[in-house]
Amino acid sequence: MKIRVLAASALLLAGCATVTRGTTNIVQVASNPPGATITISTGEPCGVAPCNVEVSRKAEFTVTAELAGYETASVDVRSVLGAAGVGATAGNVLLGGVVGAVVDGASGATLTHKPNPVIVTLQPIDPANPDTPPPGPSEEVALLDKPRAERPKPNEY
Repeated sequence: MKIRVLAASALLLAGCATVTRGTTNIVQVASNPPGATITISTGEPCGVAPCNVEVSRKAEFTVTAELAGYETASVDVRSVLGAAGVGATAGNVLLGGVVGAVVDGASGATLTHKPNPVIVTLQPIDPANPDTPPPGPSEEVALLDKPRAERPKPNEY
């Protein structure tokens, strides 16, 4: 009887992170200064910063920002093992869910994106031009200036 319960539990827990975290991640993108047109190298739409893009957890990509009067700038985003993914994998292994650990690894559910949020800082083409001021503090840009309750939540739990 105990063996049946353990076997059933292992099958139910297979792919725990795949079920709880999913195979996609929401990446927040902001530009400094705000308002740049954002392009994602994988082709997903983002629009004008600040914006969010949903991408496969396994995808590594480049975020490019363009704004009139500023040099185009890019930030590389990498797929890395996330803390929640490590916990889910450990749970799979401890509870006998080797199948779950394999499913989570193959699906990318154990991964997350770094950096997230992505902040692309643009430099003015002509620093003397008052219409294109230098960027402000890079850590508090439009996306992050919103009250916490109004900010979209990245999928990093």
